[in-house]
Amino acid sequence: MSIFVAAATAFIIQSAAAQCSSSCDIVLDGRVPEGTTPSDFDSYSTSPFNAEYVKGEDLQWSEIVELPDVPPSIFDEGCAIPVEVTISDESIFNPSGDPQNGFRRAGLQIQGDDPEDPSSEGIKTFHWSVMIDPQRPLNYSHEYLLAWHETASYDANEFQFQTGSLIGRESQYPADTWKMIDRNNQVMWSTDIVEGEWQNFALTVDWDGNRLSTYYSLGDAPLELVSDSVYNNNAGDGQFQVGILKKPTGTSDVVNSGFQESGIDEGLIYGGIFVEDSASGCVTTE
Repeated sequence: MSIFVAAATAFIIQSAAAQCSSSCDIVLDGRVPEGTTPSDFDSYSTSPFNAEYVKGEDLQWSEIVELPDVPPSIFDEGCAIPVEVTISDESIFNPSGDPQNGFRRAGLQIQGDDPEDPSSEGIKTFHWSVMIDPQRPLNYSHEYLLAWHETASYDANEFQFQTGSLIGRESQYPADTWKMIDRNNQVMWSTDIVEGEWQNFALTVDWDGNRLSTYYSLGDAPLELVSDSVYNNNAGDGQFQVGILKKPTGTSDVVNSGFQESGIDEGLIYGGIFVEDSASGCVTTE
């Protein structure tokens, strides 16, 4: 065990056994059990995720997710498998008959995550790992949300994990980087995309103290603190989502209009998706 002491907070960094467990108490677990099939994502009884939300209106999750033959992430070894979220021309979310024609979108939401569940109170750490699929490359001329926490009122994101060309800031940040972004759309930290490797991320959210801390590692290396305790407005509760939200280009109304090329076949591989309680300073790093 090691201890980071930074600013006003001391975080106890602990290791987890590779059995889909954690050194810290798990609040929500989105790690996909070994033996899962794509059709299992279509039913609440067999999927770790919400079987209805968020996807194209006429699509089943079994048409969206892939289970790629790649090694598991550091947080899945021995117990869970990677899952790939894909988008196509049909990936148009249609809430209440109001289609979001500007986006192409498919997002996994862990079962049990609702606007008032314990993951939006106290101090929690959100984990996810990603790997590029060279057969389904992203188009970095667009802006992508890939993991984010949306407020219960759907009017803001407390935090966002993104890649691509940030709209209106295309020349400020390289497109082919991962970016951790706060509620005010400010880039807190970024790193290069490394193809052929898992890249592991965690974000500790102090909901009441309005602070964010970012952790990162490459491959099988333990997570390390890379951006400590920055201020953020964490009000609004809400829900955590991982997947792909691809914004259009050429418009200020990204929800409803803009350019999306035809023939979209894009994907991103995920692993190690879980949320843990860090009230005691506990953060799982391997």
